[in-house]
Amino acid sequence: MRKFRHIEEKFFRVLMFLSTSIIVISLSVIIFSILHKGLPSLSWEMISQTPKGGFYFGKEGGILNAIVGSLYLAIASTILALIIGLPVALMMNVHLVKYKKLVDSIRFFLDLLWGVPSIVYGAFGFSVMIYFGLKTSLLAGILTVTLFIIPIMVRAMDEVLKTIPRGLMETAMSLGSTSSEISYRIYLRQVISGLITAVLLSFGRAIGDAASVLFTTGYTDHIPTALNQPTATLPLAIFFQLSSPIPEVQNRAYASALILTIIILFISILSRIFSQKYQKNRIKN
Repeated sequence: MRKFRHIEEKFFRVLMFLSTSIIVISLSVIIFSILHKGLPSLSWEMISQTPKGGFYFGKEGGILNAIVGSLYLAIASTILALIIGLPVALMMNVHLVKYKKLVDSIRFFLDLLWGVPSIVYGAFGFSVMIYFGLKTSLLAGILTVTLFIIPIMVRAMDEVLKTIPRGLMETAMSLGSTSSEISYRIYLRQVISGLITAVLLSFGRAIGDAASVLFTTGYTDHIPTALNQPTATLPLAIFFQLSSPIPEVQNRAYASALILTIIILFISILSRIFSQKYQKNRIKN
């Protein structure tokens, strides 16, 4: 029996090592291919200019329109999802904590929505636009992406809120605190670093998804100045450039992917810094 346990432990240790190695190697290959093909094509002109005539045929111009459009879309949809999702997550863990079956049903429903492919959200948004006679626009993209990331944000926040000891809420209630005060003055302060991670996860999905905006935001070579105008995004810019038969344009697609990766990395670093500073201030206080 002891020998069997030793063999079992060795087997799972090797399995974990192999799994970790596969993940690290795969990630390294992806990053290396993006850097190898995209870095030579990356230039200040590409970042600072909108597409000129013939850009998708290898001529001059850049993808500033897609960079700005992606930031508009991701930031607006993440803020909107936070406004909707945070009260839902707090309600599940404070107001409805006694109704376990109801909360479990909500979690199951959110998990189902999380698993729905983003193209389905795009098709749903497109159907709604046709019904109301709307055109492709930044607003349509924001609403569609918001629907797409709400389940992700709520479930991520929910998992963080579940780590708070139940006794904390009971103690606060015994002191006369209301459910709203517990939600926003106690629970929210306890899990702020985890909520930042949930927002970061949602932002990453919002800025990197192409399927949900394929039919809703449209595409344009100009930077939008109003919500009812079509908007270019980096994922769609990558898709259109990779579809070109011209090698130079295909290399620009890898440069666009590199820009997208750098944006997500920059947001991740800022979020980590903010989270660590908050944790240090909490410990001091």
